Amino acid sequence: MQSFTDGPAPAREESRHLLGAETESRPANSTTSAVLPPFLARLAASAFLCYLTVGIPLPVLSLYVHDTLGFGDFAVGTVVGIQFAATVLTRKYAGTRSDLHGARGAVMRGLAISSLAGFCYLAAVLVPGSAWTKLMVLIAGRLILGAGESLMITGTLTWGIALAGQSRAGRVMSWTGMAVYGALALGSPIGLAIHSRYGFGAVACTVTLLPLLAMAVIRNVERAPTRAVRQPVPFRQVVVSVLRPGGVLALQGAGFGSIGAFISLYFLSQNWWGAGLALSAFGGAFVLVRLLFGHLPDRLGGYRVAWVSLLVETVGQLLLWKAQGPLTALAGAAITGLGCSLMFPALGTEVVRIAKEESRGAALGAFAAFQDVSYAITGPIMGIVATHAGYASIFLGGAALAVAGAVLAYPRENVAGAALPVAEEIAG
Repeated sequence: MQSFTDGPAPAREESRHLLGAETESRPANSTTSAVLPPFLARLAASAFLCYLTVGIPLPVLSLYVHDTLGFGDFAVGTVVGIQFAATVLTRKYAGTRSDLHGARGAVMRGLAISSLAGFCYLAAVLVPGSAWTKLMVLIAGRLILGAGESLMITGTLTWGIALAGQSRAGRVMSWTGMAVYGALALGSPIGLAIHSRYGFGAVACTVTLLPLLAMAVIRNVERAPTRAVRQPVPFRQVVVSVLRPGGVLALQGAGFGSIGAFISLYFLSQNWWGAGLALSAFGGAFVLVRLLFGHLPDRLGGYRVAWVSLLVETVGQLLLWKAQGPLTALAGAAITGLGCSLMFPALGTEVVRIAKEESRGAALGAFAAFQDVSYAITGPIMGIVATHAGYASIFLGGAALAVAGAVLAYPRENVAGAALPVAEEIAG
């Protein structure tokens, strides 16, 4: 069995070639080919399997906490959002570890930790005690999953970009994100089906096994080269350098955070069919845009793509707010997915462009932490909003935050100059 750490000596020598000038020739399996390179396919497959551990329980958690344990909307939002709080707190460690000790080790540790979250979910079902005891055990599992996800996704992005080259960072992030949200799309109906037939314990067992399968998928992927860093860039300096793209990412995250935490309860409160399809509609639209237009951030620039995307997300959130039936709500979820799809790779290309090579993992970790913060606080805050103003009002708030993100992402040219190239690429 291979070690969790990446061997430093020969890999560091090779890093000059793999992370060096983009004019150098690349092997046949490089991302210069139209065919997805095997290493990227395996990394994306691993991310897909790992994020099923997020997607499968996501619509079930709100039902379990609300209906089985008997807690209110604030508790639901806290249980869903606290995973992302743990992810925020471990982003610095995940990025630094990927930079200094190798991305492969970070990914493997992240997957192992994610598997432990399933044991906590199972313990919440099996351990005797009050509803409060079960809630605390469940929260512990969410915290563990957040730490595991942080290591896994930061390591995966650092690993993929190191092997593909900086000029193809957008493609790496597009395929990784497609795997992530594809898992969320498929995980939602799978989780509801497992829960309705076998109960929450079966969901917990599934979450335990999936990261172990992901470890097997990437076992033979070549190691990402590491660089000898004499003096790491202070993490505070790294955070400051990504404030603008990170802030935009945080503001757009409220749309998905609201859907993930409350869409099932929203549908049930309206007596609508299709609660399990809402996340699938979001994820399906998300993946479709990544497949068709994942090249746009590398070609047109991150802020142009992000600005147009946020306007699309705003439309989706407003449709959810004003929905009079399930079809309109599903359309709103899908359009929100269209808008969110290219946000991470678009803004991520800006981060990779400004980050120093030796601190790229830390920069990506800090950047992703803004999204984690958004997801972490969206649940509890929107839970309070739902208690006082109803579930529909959550999505009006999501639309307002998306507009704020569009203002911050406004490109350094006029509106027509920003939107026209994106429209031409989509039309062409």
